[in-house]
Amino acid sequence: MSTAILAVDALDFAYLPGQRSAVSQVSFEILPQTVTAILGPNGAGKTTLLHLLLGLVKPKSGAIMLNEKALSAYSRRELSQWIGLVPQSESLTFEFTVLEYVLLGRAPYLGALDQPGPEDEVIARQSLKDVGIEHLEQRSVLALSGGEQQLVTLARTLTQQPKVLLLDEPTSHLDLSNRNATLRILHRLRQGGTTVIFTTHDPEAAALIADRLVLMRSGQVLHTGDMESTFTSVKLSETYGTPVEVTRFDGSWIVKSMERLA
Repeated sequence: MSTAILAVDALDFAYLPGQRSAVSQVSFEILPQTVTAILGPNGAGKTTLLHLLLGLVKPKSGAIMLNEKALSAYSRRELSQWIGLVPQSESLTFEFTVLEYVLLGRAPYLGALDQPGPEDEVIARQSLKDVGIEHLEQRSVLALSGGEQQLVTLARTLTQQPKVLLLDEPTSHLDLSNRNATLRILHRLRQGGTTVIFTTHDPEAAALIADRLVLMRSGQVLHTGDMESTFTSVKLSETYGTPVEVTRFDGSWIVKSMERLA
C-alpha cells in the first residue's frame, strides 16, 4: 500500500479563542497520485481545511504530515514547491499579460531579486498549453472572462510545479462545458503524477473524477475512503442532512435529491 503523501491527525482549529472550532478533530490520509474530493455542504469547513493543509493558518491542535515530515518543519519556500493552491476566486487588479501573470508561479524557485529566465518561460508556456489557453498568452488578465480567469489561475499554480495541487470549489462558478473541461484537466494531472485535492459541494463533480472522498459536515469529517465504499446514499444523506439517492448506471454515478418540495 502506498504511503500517504499527506496525513492529518486530530486536527482542530478555531479562528478566535473561545470560538467554536471551524475544523474539529479531523483525521484522514491522502494517497499519492490520486484525486480526492473534500465533499460537503456550504459551511462544512472545507476551505478552512485547505488553508490548514497549505500552512496559511496554524492548527490549535493536531498534526499535518507532508511526505512523512511535519508541515511546520517546511520553510514557506519549500512548502510552495510542494503544494499549490487554486483559490475559489482571485482578484486580478494589475495590468499583467497572461504570460506575465502565470510566470508569478515561478517565485518559489527564484531569488528575491531574480527575474524569470528562458527555462521559467518554457514551464509557464507549457502550463498554459496544459489548460488549453496558450492562445491567451499576450492578452491582459483584466480582459478575461470569469472562466478564462479561473484557467489562468490554474496555469499559474501549475507553473509552481507542485506535487500536491489544492483547489477550492474549482467548478462552482463555471458553466457545464467549462466545468467538464476543468475536471478533465485535473484528471490528466493525476495521470501525470500530481496528487489532486479539491473541495466541492457538488456530488456530481466529485463523481466524475474522484478516486477517494472526504465527507465533511459542520467542521467534522464524517467518512473517508474510496468511491465504492463512501459515495453511498446513506453517507451522502448524512453529509447533506437531506435524503440523497446514489445509483450506478453504465459505469457512471447518478445522484438524486429525494427531498420533496412543498
